Amino acid sequence: MKTILLLVLKITFVAIGTYVAFVLYLYFMQNKMLYPASSQVWRIPSDWDWEYETVRLQVDKYTTNGWYIPHENERAVVLFSHGNAGNIADRLESVDLLRSFGLSVLVYDYGGYGESTGSPSEQRTAADIHAMWNYLVEERGYSEDNIILFGRSLGGAVTMQLAPEVQAGAVILESTFKSIPHIVHDYWSFVPARLLAKHQYPSIDKISNIKPPLLIIHSPEDDIIPYQHGVDLYEAASQPKTFGTISGNHNYGFVNSEVNYRKIWEDFLTPIFGEFK
Repeated sequence: MKTILLLVLKITFVAIGTYVAFVLYLYFMQNKMLYPASSQVWRIPSDWDWEYETVRLQVDKYTTNGWYIPHENERAVVLFSHGNAGNIADRLESVDLLRSFGLSVLVYDYGGYGESTGSPSEQRTAADIHAMWNYLVEERGYSEDNIILFGRSLGGAVTMQLAPEVQAGAVILESTFKSIPHIVHDYWSFVPARLLAKHQYPSIDKISNIKPPLLIIHSPEDDIIPYQHGVDLYEAASQPKTFGTISGNHNYGFVNSEVNYRKIWEDFLTPIFGEFK
């Protein structure tokens, strides 16, 4: 009996130790997991024969870097917040797709990404997108209702840090999540995510405050952010709102379902900004 008790205690201690070690690993590694930034800007818009301007804005004591890529027959301008990996050099295919809708694009890097100095955080990404919005309105002279806020994956959560505060022409959230704790719970339900997450990005708590027309795009085959996140965000949002379902995984869904993807965008944009000619 004593031997069995000692064995049970040993197994219990090993299990507890493993659990604590795993939770501590997640806690201390969460910044690297959430923000796998790259500083190598390996291509620029002129490689695609586009005219562009480099935008460098002061954010606190750091610099936030972006590219303003005008369209010669502009329908509106997109403030594009990208996903958590790489940097803006990896988004030129997406920029090309946006330009095919007749949209100028301002794409930018968060602190610690590309040529943006400092380090990424929930507070810093909020400061980055606010600075870029102010640039479009104050420096470029865009009216708020001629700006589209577009965020993919992490960029959707970053967009949600601005969208409820402004009167943009439209808001588009693609393959994004309800909050960081919700994502952690999906992967590891036994982890006290709300207590341990340094970054919350509580989009689900903010989305009902968005007033402009809202489009949410998600794939049931998303292998990183479950489709239910998109559904729940849509259900929590106020009207006017639209939901677009695409196919394919998290990183290539918009590519794999390009025909349908383009139709979702165009059907959403046309009543707001008119047909692209």
